[in-house]
Amino acid sequence: MPRGRYSLHDLHDHTPLGEEHFQCAPGPSGWRYLSRTTAPSGDHLGSVDLTLDELGRPIRLELHAASWQVRGAALEGVTWVRTDPTGTHATEGNVRAHAFTGTSPAFLVATARLLRLTPDSPATRVRLVAFTDPVLAPRTVDQSWALVNSEAHTTDNGPLIVDEYQVSALDTGEQHTVHIAGDVVVSAPGIELEDLESPPSSL
Repeated sequence: MPRGRYSLHDLHDHTPLGEEHFQCAPGPSGWRYLSRTTAPSGDHLGSVDLTLDELGRPIRLELHAASWQVRGAALEGVTWVRTDPTGTHATEGNVRAHAFTGTSPAFLVATARLLRLTPDSPATRVRLVAFTDPVLAPRTVDQSWALVNSEAHTTDNGPLIVDEYQVSALDTGEQHTVHIAGDVVVSAPGIELEDLESPPSSL
């Protein structure tokens, strides 16, 4: 069961945004990820609880941030309920999308698990519902993912395969690179793996 810590940074000026303390593991249904996020001051910012089925589809998502809460799952596309801080104005949403995304590294691993790309695969288009911090506002995004390289790195526990993905935002054409080893993000824009207590689980 990988357990560790990511540092999160602003994409534009690299200002530290906080840390995400996580644990994740494959399970009977597929894969589960749990985390809590703290500000640079140490204050609690939010949490993520994501469970995928064996095909990489989100069967349970629960997000908390700034007193907002989202619960969602893959149902007729993806369906979610977003609750405001007072709990009096819950809103429901449904989009013909493949999965969810957001600021947590969990969503990069989840998308990689869903697409199951190989180096021979063509770039694959995926539609995601993104929940943006700090109020978890939903918006639909279209991305293109391609696995451009897989490289073995020698470690004390044997070779570690790091996959390099090129991710493109189809609305802006902006491209960035994501490095994933099993179910752990090694690096991505705004994300750095700072600490890992045990080796990643394979996808």
